[in-house]
Amino acid sequence: MGSVRSLCLFITFLSCLISSVHGQAAIRPGPVTGTRIGFYATTCPTAETIVRNAVNAGFSSDPRIAPGILRMHFHDCFVQGCDGSILISGANTERTAGPNVNLRGFEVIDNAKTQLEAACPGVVSCADILALAARDTVVLTRGTSWQVPTGRRDGRVSLASNVNNLPGPRDSVAVQQQKFSALGLNTRDLVVLVGGHTIGTAGCGTFRNRLFNSTGQPADPTIDPTFLAQLQTQCPQNGDASVRVDLDTGSGTTWDTSYYNNLSRGRGVLQSDQVLWTDPATRPIVQQLMAPRSTFNFDFARSMVRMSNIGVVTGANGEIRRVCSAVN
Repeated sequence: MGSVRSLCLFITFLSCLISSVHGQAAIRPGPVTGTRIGFYATTCPTAETIVRNAVNAGFSSDPRIAPGILRMHFHDCFVQGCDGSILISGANTERTAGPNVNLRGFEVIDNAKTQLEAACPGVVSCADILALAARDTVVLTRGTSWQVPTGRRDGRVSLASNVNNLPGPRDSVAVQQQKFSALGLNTRDLVVLVGGHTIGTAGCGTFRNRLFNSTGQPADPTIDPTFLAQLQTQCPQNGDASVRVDLDTGSGTTWDTSYYNNLSRGRGVLQSDQVLWTDPATRPIVQQLMAPRSTFNFDFARSMVRMSNIGVVTGANGEIRRVCSAVN
């Protein structure tokens, strides 16, 4: 009897089913390590609802928190794993590192934590709140939903000096592949996760090197000429480097596949994005994701689950922070 039960559990755990959540296809992931679906089902059954409501409220006040929180989760996982260390504030913490200074949405995570501590004191980790909130921001921008495995605990260390392996805006495909591979993510994960750039913006300073060379002439011939003129107007050579430009031109606030279509037309904003089209190692994946029957949403959910389980702290390790911005 025990062997039959074990086999049933194994099959159930490996299955990848589609269910309906808020009228959308909610993707149930396959097996992961150290976390599980419904971790708080008995200890804090309203946890996901509380997080979702906090994200909804934050999004209503400022829609820019959607790409901000999604990027925050990405940056958290790429530095010492998905342990919520990016949420800790103070001198020389991860939040103060260059790639993180423009992140938005910390107040949304703090709001969710405050409500969770009132409902279920000492139960829900900040790392899990961030993972859940990232999913909820995708849904709010008309993207897919998926079931997020939970059970992470919070890390106690947050150092700006550790923020040295995040993918950069000028990285080649080879460099991006190395950074993803080092964390157990493959090339398809890379192309799919970077598709999160379908929402959000970049500062002119992160890509102006593509627009002008030392003599003031266009520096990057892979940019569509019409789009180049548009970018040069938005980001003049000696202009404000902090001016923001949509990463997915024409659809910067909606979750869709137009980001990949833009790459095929020479309309990628960041150099690290455009090379996904020009490099033969990644171009076929871009072509698949921009196709009429694109599997982008399904692939994104699957890759997010894979990424969100990088270096998780579970069991008796780490802690459950009382406040997300500070260790206990």
